Amino acid sequence: MGRLDGKVAIVTGGAQGQGAGIVRSFLAEGAKVVIADIAKEEGQALADELGANTHFMAHDVSDEASWTALVEDTNTRFGPVNVLANNAGILRFGDIERMGTDEVELLWRINQLGCFLGMQAVTRTMRKNGGGSIINASSVEGLAGMAGCTAYAATKWAIRGMTKCAAMELGPKGIRVNSVHPGMIDTPMTRVHGGDAAMEYGASRVPLRRVGYPEDVAPLYVFLASDESGYINGAEIAIDGGVTSTHAFGG
Repeated sequence: MGRLDGKVAIVTGGAQGQGAGIVRSFLAEGAKVVIADIAKEEGQALADELGANTHFMAHDVSDEASWTALVEDTNTRFGPVNVLANNAGILRFGDIERMGTDEVELLWRINQLGCFLGMQAVTRTMRKNGGGSIINASSVEGLAGMAGCTAYAATKWAIRGMTKCAAMELGPKGIRVNSVHPGMIDTPMTRVHGGDAAMEYGASRVPLRRVGYPEDVAPLYVFLASDESGYINGAEIAIDGGVTSTHAFGG
């Protein structure tokens, strides 16, 4: 308890899945948290459940104006934001020969552009108020390859690269930037692609012989948001049950 006392955090994609797990863990450790998501009903229900130190705001990560409004509201409501969990993202599978450019562009806009706009939006506030921590959600597909994931992996490799560049650029301003690389995590986003059968198959490919859960991922975000990780910057941290210790998930 208390590892994030005094922290003000924004969690994108915070209404459900990994995002909701991050929100709950941040709150439990003393942070004030803004839940940012396009899922209005789920996000508001979570904020209502968790109480006064959380707030839900409808937010489109691919919209620059939405980011400006989100950061301004957070600064006014809770104080200067000093933690950003750039968690929002979507997953789409598709063969190179068949995947439409509309799906490729959607992946880019939400996963990659959304991450960039988030870093851009919070930098001024963090710089003026002594620094902060930005945690970007990449994936094991940002560390290695998997068939059917070319467009998705492109965004996740980009996030990995942007994180390292941002860490170099923003480090002198007191802003740390790190990327988190989850493996197969049991969330609504992954269950859409095969349900229980997909989870069982995924578990069979993991050295620990199980898929992960949001509560496996959230403690890493707490650590990276806290002052305990004050000398960690530009890192890429896999949280995948060992999948990338040898080959890729799909290898």
